[in-house]
Amino acid sequence: MRGIEAFADRLSNYLGPDQVNLVRRAYFYAEQAHDGQRRRSGEPYVTHPLAVANILADMHMDHQSLMAAMLHDVIEDTGIAKEALIAQFGETVAELVDGVSKLTQMDFQTKAEAQAENFQKMAMAMARDIRVILVKLADRLHNMRTLEVLSGEKRRRIAKETLEIYAPIANRLGMHNMRVEFEDLGFKAMYPMRSERIRQAVRGARGNRKEIVAKIEESITHCLEREGLQGSVMGREKHLYSIYQKMRGKRRFNEIMDVYAFRIVVDKVDTCYRVLGAVHSLYKPLPGRFKDYIAIPKANGYQSLHTTLFGMHGVPIEIQIRTQEMEEMANNGIAAHWLYKSGENEAPKATHVRARQWVKGVLEMQQRAGNSLEFIESVKIDLFPDEVYVFTPKGSIMELPKGSTAVDFAYAVHTDVGNSCIACRINRRLAPLSQPLESGSTVEIVTAPGARPNPAWLNFIVTGKARTHIRHALKQQRRSESINLGERLLNKVLAGFDTELAKIPQERIDHVLTEYSQPVIEDLLEDIGLGNRMAYLVARRLLAREDESATNDESPLAIRGTEGLVLSYARCCTPIPGDPIVGHLSAGKGMVVHLESCRNIAEIRHNPEKCVQLSWAKEVNGEFNVELRIELESQRGLIAVLATHVNAADANIEKISMDERDGRTAVVQLVVSVRDRIHLAHVIRKLRKLTGIIKITRAKA
Repeated sequence: MRGIEAFADRLSNYLGPDQVNLVRRAYFYAEQAHDGQRRRSGEPYVTHPLAVANILADMHMDHQSLMAAMLHDVIEDTGIAKEALIAQFGETVAELVDGVSKLTQMDFQTKAEAQAENFQKMAMAMARDIRVILVKLADRLHNMRTLEVLSGEKRRRIAKETLEIYAPIANRLGMHNMRVEFEDLGFKAMYPMRSERIRQAVRGARGNRKEIVAKIEESITHCLEREGLQGSVMGREKHLYSIYQKMRGKRRFNEIMDVYAFRIVVDKVDTCYRVLGAVHSLYKPLPGRFKDYIAIPKANGYQSLHTTLFGMHGVPIEIQIRTQEMEEMANNGIAAHWLYKSGENEAPKATHVRARQWVKGVLEMQQRAGNSLEFIESVKIDLFPDEVYVFTPKGSIMELPKGSTAVDFAYAVHTDVGNSCIACRINRRLAPLSQPLESGSTVEIVTAPGARPNPAWLNFIVTGKARTHIRHALKQQRRSESINLGERLLNKVLAGFDTELAKIPQERIDHVLTEYSQPVIEDLLEDIGLGNRMAYLVARRLLAREDESATNDESPLAIRGTEGLVLSYARCCTPIPGDPIVGHLSAGKGMVVHLESCRNIAEIRHNPEKCVQLSWAKEVNGEFNVELRIELESQRGLIAVLATHVNAADANIEKISMDERDGRTAVVQLVVSVRDRIHLAHVIRKLRKLTGIIKITRAKA
């Protein structure tokens, strides 16, 4: 009883009496609901919700969040329905409690998929009301503080999950204090020995440093007084987990501890820059180490001026300069200026807008992701932002994770810009799409209508948003191409029975779809196009013919060269337009085109279920690779001469390698891209004119 009264006294400092009474009511309701339940430590269960509410009260959270904190385990642990909470405390509080309950049902001992599934639920709940995640973070923080009562195995599992997901979320929402505590508690539970060793080393180092810290603090304070500037100077402690991370990055403990860190908190933004000038005149600044996060805040809303100075005796001094409001913001992030406390007409703070944008982006990724594991992979990348700041051509600032490329930038601007991107200019110069961006660059994206994402982009992009959208676009592209090819294959077989898909009655199609457990005809056609089902067998089912064979329709399927992802050309025999060809249906890959004479398909060549007669369409688009084997006399500058002649024949060299047989002759393997057989003949004629050519043959399997 004393606990809730002391808590109510604390709340009366910033909440009205009616609101305090509502929180009190929620406490008594929870106490009754959890009656008889105890925590592992033996205390009555209700001490946990009260502790969670206390953590939120430290951040001056609104009364609805505090009520949800009191009630957050009621739905899950006591069998009280959500409807009962709506009747007692209203829709908003019940929704918050329901959101937190769904997150609490995370059973992480199952596979990674279960963890990912639950993380998806978290994204959904956050999108509805971001307070859900704040209550969940406070709940997790109290659980981490009381972790020692659990078994070692469970402790490590919870600590790992905290370090991987909850600490980064707290960081993403700008909640520095909570993130530091999560990391230190998680570190202690995961690696108790390492944590203790570093703690002792820090304690030892701190004793030796006391004198220097006091001197530096004194000289900075005097400097501010001389300049007539108001500001409080305080030393900054490095937390254990960050020291551990830096040591894992191959830095020595002494090297990390030799940096002295201070924070100067002032009254207004103008003073921040004046203080910066004052400390730069006191000690020399290190070039390239100044960062202005006030003009360009971090992605989580953090604002401060950072500079590194050469102090007395050459010791490096890191200084952060910020206002009191920025200090609050840095420590409590999104909870510092709670949206629900601001007046009706007050615009939401920039941090809030950023947090909402991030949550919106997470939700968008969740809708686009193929499965929950793909989603969590994308979000984890987004949870560890080490940003670069780049400019759009119109001067807007975009924040992206370190290592981002122009493709990441394009998707950050808009999905359609990313999907139709073909090139980029960095600082007005054409640059490769894979080039990592540097802070301060101006990036311009060149787009083209009808352009499509390139699968190769997945090898170098960094952001979750780009990865999710590229995968989604490729899936859609592959699906539409598979459906198209499947329809052509099916119609080719049906033509042998003197009919086509359009003429088959709908009830017959529905019957076959039911038989194959496919909801729509497109799914069946996609399966045929991907080589998972045989067009011949599907055609017979559609016509309800078991024994009859198709009439001898030998008209081959025409290949246009623009079929895309579901049609590929065999590397063993590299067919080009004009060659006699055959198609091999490979499950999951679609159709692979081989030369008729290719040895690799000799055994299945006449099997109608595995191979399809193909021909080239009149109009074939695209470039096709073909390998040439050239025997010639050795001479200087040989490769340059070959390249010049291939280029003169309007062809490209894709790959070149050379073997010397003896001192006099050499064999060159040359992969060139050509349009068709006529173009290839033209290339070979050009090469034959060279002096010293002995023999040119086309390499085949």
